[in-house]
Amino acid sequence: MKHLGTGIGWRPEIAAAVEGMPGIDWVEAVAENVCPGHLPESLVRLRERGVTVVPHGVSLGLGGADRPDEGKLADLAAAAEALGSPLVTEHIAFVRAGGALTASPLLEAGHLLPVPRTRDALDVLCENIRIAQDALPVPLAVENIAALISWPGEEMTEGQFLYDLADRTGVRLLIDVANLHTNHVNRGEDPAKALDELPVEAIAYVHVAGGFERDGVWHDSHAHAVPPAVLAILADLSSRVRPPGVLLERDENFPAPAELERELTAIRETVEKASISMVPEVSAPEAAALAVSDAVVPAASETPEPTKVPDETAASPAERASGDAHKASPSTDPARQRLALAQAALLSALVAGTPVPEGFDGTRLSVQARALAGKRADVVAKVAPELPEILAEGYRKSFVAYAHGHPMTGGYRRDALDFAEHLLLGGRLEDPAVRRQVSDWWLERSGPAPLSQHPAARLARATRRVLLRR
Repeated sequence: MKHLGTGIGWRPEIAAAVEGMPGIDWVEAVAENVCPGHLPESLVRLRERGVTVVPHGVSLGLGGADRPDEGKLADLAAAAEALGSPLVTEHIAFVRAGGALTASPLLEAGHLLPVPRTRDALDVLCENIRIAQDALPVPLAVENIAALISWPGEEMTEGQFLYDLADRTGVRLLIDVANLHTNHVNRGEDPAKALDELPVEAIAYVHVAGGFERDGVWHDSHAHAVPPAVLAILADLSSRVRPPGVLLERDENFPAPAELERELTAIRETVEKASISMVPEVSAPEAAALAVSDAVVPAASETPEPTKVPDETAASPAERASGDAHKASPSTDPARQRLALAQAALLSALVAGTPVPEGFDGTRLSVQARALAGKRADVVAKVAPELPEILAEGYRKSFVAYAHGHPMTGGYRRDALDFAEHLLLGGRLEDPAVRRQVSDWWLERSGPAPLSQHPAARLARATRRVLLRR
């Protein structure tokens, strides 16, 4: 695995600061925000300086019941090739549910949700990862996520789940130590036990981030300083294996560049101190032998390949299918359907207000539902910044109320338009000036759409536009 070093999450808001930071070996960019034909100039300059750029996907939903979307895989592959990346990364999560497998409307979570640690979910995830590996030009690494909720009836711990996943697919792991801390606070899971069980030699790199605790719940915000508890887990991991790369994530509430540099320094020092402690003492003859051995290794900066987890990404699909036949379930279709029904029921409860599925903690699901609604409000505010400007202090309250009864079905830009339409058609804007601004905004951005062949649909669209114009 390529040695990456110390890096930081590249975001447009801190692009200039990142370019000027000393000791940045690599950066990670959100894959969905990268257009291969029009790369941000900042990323181009970093690449020209020899800084590695890794695309990090957030919307593929490898843990979902459906097979990975071919278009999203093609976009991820194109981003990797445009950036000259040594690998790409995604999450062990599901982000949508419903659709054909459940004969129900497709629902979007707008955020990463945990996969149940069951044999069904593992079978589906393994197949989805193999599909992704076949479609990508570089190796894939997948990340453990933070969660507010636990699935009932889980059959494995997180470490066991990750070990089996890596063992069956050869996929690399992106271990987020902040997420291990989140799951410790929210689900009572011991980070040390997870590190004991997972194959640390399969780690591609590590994420470090901050968050905050409120009412006994840890929120993985990526908007706060890295706490000592997260650095302690990083130290524990680094005492077991030196990670090929460590990256600081920060998505909003960006501090001054000097503060980010201090956090990066703390991360480097944590890894160095822990890595030194894991090196065994050797005698002088042994040290000399090691020196000779190192001298003949052509790529000393490379981290050794894992011994327990084979890298099967170079194998053909037939070879991987043959080698894994004894581990896979006889047919993954029933597993997909069972997983689809379970995920659709959970997501519907979170975003559409349907009853809480049996076995789940209703109070914790309410916390998760509010977090999802808040996340939607934040992202829509970035996608359509005019709306919070027009609605001022009333924006967030209005959007959260809207979100609880209106699931997202078409991405954040569609979500912004639907929200504005909801306000206008529902007569929820009493101030005529505000109503006019929202109406003008909607009419300008809704744009022309391909006309439906169904007369009733065309009439409904024309009527809606007339009403909104008024």
